[in-house]
Amino acid sequence: MTNQNSVATELASINGVVLQLPDEAITPDELRQRAYSELLRQAAISQGLLSSSDAATADGVLSEEASSAIELLLEHILAIPEPSEEACRRHHAAHQATYSTGERVQVRHILFAVTPGVDVVALRNRAETTLLDVRCHDGQALDDAFAKAASTMSNCPSGADGGSLGWLVHADCAPEFAKELFGHKEIGVLPRLVHSRFGLHVVEILQREAGIEQPYEVVRGAVTLSLKQQTYVTALRQYMQVLAGDANIVGVDIEAADTPLVQ
Repeated sequence: MTNQNSVATELASINGVVLQLPDEAITPDELRQRAYSELLRQAAISQGLLSSSDAATADGVLSEEASSAIELLLEHILAIPEPSEEACRRHHAAHQATYSTGERVQVRHILFAVTPGVDVVALRNRAETTLLDVRCHDGQALDDAFAKAASTMSNCPSGADGGSLGWLVHADCAPEFAKELFGHKEIGVLPRLVHSRFGLHVVEILQREAGIEQPYEVVRGAVTLSLKQQTYVTALRQYMQVLAGDANIVGVDIEAADTPLVQ
């Protein structure tokens, strides 16, 4: 007879290596990160880059030797070529706003933080309901509704100031947050939730100050780096899919992440 309790409490694992401590509160994203790290640690061992005696830990912390071996593994497996001059110029022409300098936005937000143990579905429902509510107002009514929601619901200290983040430049923000704010023309409450490493945000752009577009020759290095990063992410995703396809994976959905190993 199957022990129902043991089934219910089965811990996530990769090829029998446990990824979490018993009764540990861990978010799905954190669990996926541990799964990716463990897949790579095991791949480094199979490639002879790491001793088979390297001890896996259930808290997701890699040894220094494992971290170095994974770095060597990815350097060998993911040999990223330099993008062509044509590709760089084409990318720059299509994303000139990205390579502008001095762009600023005045922003306020309501943060629904993703923390260990939080019910992500319920959190998203609250965030979407709040977004819908503030978008039903305009003028002074919007100001009042947004400030009230920020003060009562936001998990950011800015909630005490109506959600105000003040004037921001690109460098002030996490990359995934900045991507939604800069290089656009939108003013007002964004019609979508903004996802970041911190959680879900209801965002209002109050004002914009356009940046100064930079000529290709000035930002060529940044353009090249951006294209190489895109290629790297694609190659890494494909490699992780290969490793996952050959592994016995229990209790973790690693296909749910858009990009592996992004913190």
